[in-house]
Amino acid sequence: MALPGVQVLFAFLLVVPFSQRFSVVTPLQIRVYFAVLLCTAVAAVLLIVLSTHHRLLWCQYTKEETLAAANWLSIGGMVFLVLAMTGAIFLITDVLFGGVAAAVATTALAVAFAWFWYGEPLLRLRE
Repeated sequence: MALPGVQVLFAFLLVVPFSQRFSVVTPLQIRVYFAVLLCTAVAAVLLIVLSTHHRLLWCQYTKEETLAAANWLSIGGMVFLVLAMTGAIFLITDVLFGGVAAAVATTALAVAFAWFWYGEPLLRLRE
């Protein structure tokens, strides 16, 4: 389910440098943009590789190993997706409202991601 989101975010990020307003971004915003682009690309690699592994290894008798690898690759892909989405929120909020609003929005989103995507499930796993 995360893969379409990664693909849409990646497509959006590929178009951004060609917009007219991109020429007025600050050096910090350019660095954040590039980091978000790289995180999105890594997330796409880690999430798409699951399909490739499945297709290449489908007739091999490595189901348990493939499932274990898929689990770790999915978790890694989701970590990079969190970084990309949080960075994108920082970048957009910084352009629209400035640094203070960007820091508040990014922190709130990072806390929400940390809790709902990782904290709450890991807490339930402990119980």
